[in-house]
Amino acid sequence: MKSGRKIKVLRIINRFNIGGPTYNAAYLTKYLDDQFETLLVGGAKDDSEASSEYILQQLNLKPTIVQDMQRSIGFSDLSAYNQISLIIKDYQPDIVHTHASKSGFLGRLAAHNNNVPIIIHTFHGHVFHSYFGSLKTTFYKGLERWLAKKSTKIIAISNEQKRELVLDHKICESSKMEVIPLGFDLTRFSEESDSKRNDFRSTYGLQEKDVAIVIVGRLVPIKNHDFFIKVINKVINLGRGNVRFFIVGDGESRNQIELLLENYKIGYTQNTAPNSLNPVCLASWVKNVDWVYAGSDIVCLTSFNEGTPVSLIEAQAASRPIVSTRVGGIEDIVLEDKSAYLCDKSDIQSFANFLIKLIDNQELRISMGKAGKENALEKFNYSRLVSDISHLYSTLVKNIEI
Repeated sequence: MKSGRKIKVLRIINRFNIGGPTYNAAYLTKYLDDQFETLLVGGAKDDSEASSEYILQQLNLKPTIVQDMQRSIGFSDLSAYNQISLIIKDYQPDIVHTHASKSGFLGRLAAHNNNVPIIIHTFHGHVFHSYFGSLKTTFYKGLERWLAKKSTKIIAISNEQKRELVLDHKICESSKMEVIPLGFDLTRFSEESDSKRNDFRSTYGLQEKDVAIVIVGRLVPIKNHDFFIKVINKVINLGRGNVRFFIVGDGESRNQIELLLENYKIGYTQNTAPNSLNPVCLASWVKNVDWVYAGSDIVCLTSFNEGTPVSLIEAQAASRPIVSTRVGGIEDIVLEDKSAYLCDKSDIQSFANFLIKLIDNQELRISMGKAGKENALEKFNYSRLVSDISHLYSTLVKNIEI
């Protein structure tokens, strides 16, 4: 590498929806070392998802939007590919770094065809089980193996994800893959916690004795809210009348969730205070999730498949104990039996038993929350993420002429 100018990074993300990829791309764009210059590119937001524009605004970032890079596969992908190719030709990046699947396909293909010297892709999750049928899954695996051959490095966000990608799905050899966990600014999850808690619980009419259980995420099949509702039914039938459940998020599964609640004769409210007759609140999207976690007592996740779920990192940073299905990289981000209880994704009874254990023991909730906070702040601070990525970039550019 010749000195004299900054290393140019083109960072491409599927779209700016709420979640780990947006935070990851935003922090890396904002805080990378001064030796790097970054252009952030993303697709159009899907109407079914909440916008994360506020994240970019807080960091004073103005990304380039590729309107035709949309969530679904279609003819617009060709136009999106052409737009990305034009951006590459104009910007002349030394590194193209893509985040998540759609941008990973279009961005890496365009980078390869335009002779970008370093091509990196981060798997924030994958679609190799629980998303599609076997035929489509086989097609996507083959596509990712082909793209991996055109990539300089592949980044997994947990050790378990790397194991799955290398051994289970055979996407690439181990030597091509780096493990770099996500990183976030977690300070807001411990700031003014008491006032946020009081405000949340006042807003939703919660008494001191009430235990608030929260699940945060898109209402889509992969998040398996049906499982959560079956757990709610078991907890209610066990006579825990002081428990209130908050389903925070929105998406295509909302109507199905409402129907299932009605089938189980579980009363629910829409964005208003739950009570003993209607113990579930469908809270839609809430921008300030730190406010939600401060007001809650236990955080849940019931997904079929995950990469590194941001909600569980944030829950730990907010000192909240967790009950989750044991999927994806979750075992790498929580401390099992210390900050979180984990069970099989089909084991409704064990999940309900763990919840009951926490509902009935406030001291246990406090001790697990404390362990989770220490774990999150040590492993998932954005400064560690920036340092890891800067080191990787610097190592890779040593042997190219800039």
